[in-house]
Amino acid sequence: MALNSGNAIAKAQFDTVNPAALAWLRMFGAMVVAVCIAGPRKMRHRNWSRDSLRAAVIFGLSTGLTSTFFYLAIDRLPLGKGVAIEFIGPITVAAILTRSRRNAVALVLAVSGVAILSGVEIDDEPLGVLFILLAATSWAIHIVSGAKVARGHSGIDGLAMSFVFGTLLTVPFGLSDPGAVASHLWLIPLGVLIGTLSSVTSYGIDQKILRTVTVRRYSVLLAMLPIVSSIFGFVVFDQTPTGWDCVGGALIIAGIALQER
Repeated sequence: MALNSGNAIAKAQFDTVNPAALAWLRMFGAMVVAVCIAGPRKMRHRNWSRDSLRAAVIFGLSTGLTSTFFYLAIDRLPLGKGVAIEFIGPITVAAILTRSRRNAVALVLAVSGVAILSGVEIDDEPLGVLFILLAATSWAIHIVSGAKVARGHSGIDGLAMSFVFGTLLTVPFGLSDPGAVASHLWLIPLGVLIGTLSSVTSYGIDQKILRTVTVRRYSVLLAMLPIVSSIFGFVVFDQTPTGWDCVGGALIIAGIALQER
């Protein structure tokens, strides 16, 4: 819910600022909030191993790239369908890690639902589809690296350090529209709000979940996101779902229910 609220708020600002610049403001805002919660002094004095820092770098960079490519995509595609196509990332992770027949059937149901929800013709928006596929790739890396960060840290300090690296490594995106930010300074606190909703709250919950469930199970559970995004697209942007969209949502729910039995 928090993730989609942040996405809806962000999409509404694309006429004011470049989506890539807003994605960086989200990353920056998330970093500020997470570091304040974790405590700068505690983070500085923590004994960071080489492996934990490497995981934080990969997780932070993949997080920044996921939001950047996703914002660039939903500037051209409907929000719900954009999330549906982006789910190719979690589906790939789940498919690789699937072992039992029941889980395989559950995955097929979820994939079928996502395929129906993502009914966007490539000829209509080739650049939008390219961006969402790049976002899906980044999201797959985000899930795997996020699990390593979650299991290496009991609190929010690992997430905060990842956001620090993500903010630094995606600075070029932040510089893509400096004029808009300079003339609309309210975008900075807006970035903090979006970062709190879409990154700190959402990924903080994800980190807690990843400490207790497998990466495969988590990836299948993410199939609910296209449904929630479609609802937000309908409520906020008047993007009315079709009958086939409802069928796709039902298949996703069936897949989740089967693998959660």
